[in-house]
Amino acid sequence: MREIVTMWKYTKMVVLTALTAGIFAAILIPMKGIPIIPGSTELRPAAVIPVVFGILFGPAGAWGSAFGNLIGDFFGTLGIGSISGFFGNFFFGLAAYKIYRPSREGLKNMTETKKLRPKELIKFISAGFLASCVCAVIIGWCHEVLGLLPFAWLGSIIFVNNFLMNAIIGPFILILLYPRVKNWDLLWTDIIEPDDLPSSKSPRLGQVLMWIGGLGGLVTGLSISTGIYGSSLLLTTTGTVGSMVIYSVIPFLLLFLVGCFLA
Repeated sequence: MREIVTMWKYTKMVVLTALTAGIFAAILIPMKGIPIIPGSTELRPAAVIPVVFGILFGPAGAWGSAFGNLIGDFFGTLGIGSISGFFGNFFFGLAAYKIYRPSREGLKNMTETKKLRPKELIKFISAGFLASCVCAVIIGWCHEVLGLLPFAWLGSIIFVNNFLMNAIIGPFILILLYPRVKNWDLLWTDIIEPDDLPSSKSPRLGQVLMWIGGLGGLVTGLSISTGIYGSSLLLTTTGTVGSMVIYSVIPFLLLFLVGCFLA
């Protein structure tokens, strides 16, 4: 993941980070008046920004989403939980560009016909699905650690909210922006020099680990937090359902992080 550090050497990437943060915050702030969980989360059509801008601008999209979410929190939801929101939205964008890599044919089709081929649409929705899982796991887990909200409440709402927005709105935004960004030479892979791009020898393995970590963490956290899956051994060891969630999700978070380094 060296690109998340080396990107700061490039003026264009810094500008794209600021652009992403500004657009994300500008869409978030008006929606603060439509809370789903007051003080924690709201209706979020802005959820398309981390995924689409992550795909377009790579680490600049991820950093911009993190800072944009933090800026938005200043308008009604700022608190200790904002820390989890910062990291959750950072990895929301990062997971998207690590998973979705359009093929040459898919890029050509988007540029010439302004449409997503079925294969590319499935890839995009899959990337949005995993990114939504990861965002929900990180924020839900952190809130459980801090004792703010149960994983089941926040994790499920964040996942559904983010995924539906990306599945419904995301493809249209991507089709609208991708050809233009490509023509303007603003794709992150066109800006960052090859030596500063990810160079893992096992990108496929990294993506598999990201899937196991992201999806596995969400399923495990929700299963334990909602009581669908209970373990007397874990309950005896950890003492509370909240503790069970915290300890059980940690291995999946670590797997996801390892996957990010390899992808």
